[in-house]
Amino acid sequence: MSAYPGTEGEFRTSRESLQALVEAIFHRCGMPADHARRLAETLVAADLRGCHSHGVLRVPDYVRKLTVEGVDPRGEPRVVSERPGAIVVDGGNSMGQIGSVFAMRRAIEKAREQNVVAAAVRGSNHCGAMAYYAMMALAEGMIGIAATNALPTMAPWGGRDRLVGINPLAVAIPAGRNRPIVYDAAFSACSHGKIRIYHQKGLPLPEGWALDAEGRPTTDAAAALEGLLRPIGGYKGYSLALIFGILSAGLSGAAYGTRLGNMNDGPRPGVDGHFYMALNVGAFIDPAEFGRQVDEAIDEIRASRTAPGFDRIYLPGEIEAETEERYLREGIPLNEATLADLGATARSLGIATDLKTP
Repeated sequence: MSAYPGTEGEFRTSRESLQALVEAIFHRCGMPADHARRLAETLVAADLRGCHSHGVLRVPDYVRKLTVEGVDPRGEPRVVSERPGAIVVDGGNSMGQIGSVFAMRRAIEKAREQNVVAAAVRGSNHCGAMAYYAMMALAEGMIGIAATNALPTMAPWGGRDRLVGINPLAVAIPAGRNRPIVYDAAFSACSHGKIRIYHQKGLPLPEGWALDAEGRPTTDAAAALEGLLRPIGGYKGYSLALIFGILSAGLSGAAYGTRLGNMNDGPRPGVDGHFYMALNVGAFIDPAEFGRQVDEAIDEIRASRTAPGFDRIYLPGEIEAETEERYLREGIPLNEATLADLGATARSLGIATDLKTP
């Protein structure tokens, strides 16, 4: 299964080649080697899971942020305050991935003793796909939760002004013998990055994804880029986006809503906020028993009857996990526009592009 139309059959490269190139690009922008490696890893990990809207498609944008738009390539996150169960981190105007990994690592470390720990982040920037941070907790047998605010691209329910971000949420839950359950989605019908991919390919959008600038439904990707994303579930999606945006910004004192910037002029650097949480399963129940219960829930769902038009029922994160396994074997597909942008960005920094296919 392809994450986007036309992805299969296009140029494929190995994870190692793509990681090396993207890492070199960010290092050339002035990032320390370990930060460049981490930032590249998060983008390649998104592509591996088929989340191309948050993968290396973002490299040209990130290079502009690091070289022109005010993000500090050498920014270092730091703990501002720490109390039992609560951590506040300042990202130091680094790329959001740097502060996010720092914060989630700290939350996981403290959750070994304090059981439930939340980390609120300020002074940050765009942080990519949220599943990466939620899944960090799985290695410790913990449940991970990750959320962030985002530039306003949705209107409040019944309105037509861009005031609400899609403010995604990710949750990773360990299982026993089955794969973990990994949910990662925004509270919009799609991401802005997905619309960019459809626009690159000249394809119409699915019904229900977007509105034009006047608040009318549209399947035209260009009109959608100038317009509004639609919330999932109507007023419910709008309300959840509002709630998780406030959690991501309010607890750390980060910017929210229009104070983040806008889609026309771009984001303000160093004002984003995120929210991360690690829950130590062993503090509530024997981890083996928890894993057994999660396995039972998964097995029951898999054994259930399919509706007309479906031949399989997927658990959250299962498509992405199977996509990663396939891409590790066959290579990561890159469409022509992404590949061209990546090559042009590398050459502008004096870096040779020699991506290798598997």
